[in-house]
Amino acid sequence: MEMKRLMIMLLCATGVALTGNASAQVKKKAAVKKKPAPAAATVKTPPPPFATDTEIEDGKNLISKLDCLACHKVDTKLVGPAYIAVSEKYPQDQATVDLLTQKIIKGGSGVWGAVPMAPHPAIAPADANKIIKYILTLKTNSHASL
Repeated sequence: MEMKRLMIMLLCATGVALTGNASAQVKKKAAVKKKPAPAAATVKTPPPPFATDTEIEDGKNLISKLDCLACHKVDTKLVGPAYIAVSEKYPQDQATVDLLTQKIIKGGSGVWGAVPMAPHPAIAPADANKIIKYILTLKTNSHASL
């Protein structure tokens, strides 16, 4: 009987020891798995569009009404470069709009070859801006049809 009692105590002690050890391991794993809460995500506001839909549509309409299509096409080089080639060459920023507006109004040469671009002093700078914004959006938008 003493032996039976000793065996029961030994089994209980072993059980307690194993349970305590397992519990410590679970706690250790739980402590390892816990990661600090992520910092509050910074919400990034997208930049405003380069050109409004109205500016793009106005620029497209101006091109079709002026003499632009006598020398330029949307996707094919004619006398001057294709509008898509222009959109791929220049970044969409206000400095480019200002530069190319002056090229439309005053004319220019040398950038696309020996044939100069004739000046168009009758085109208002605001209209030239819309034309340029339309052209510069061709590389990213599907406003290519005229």
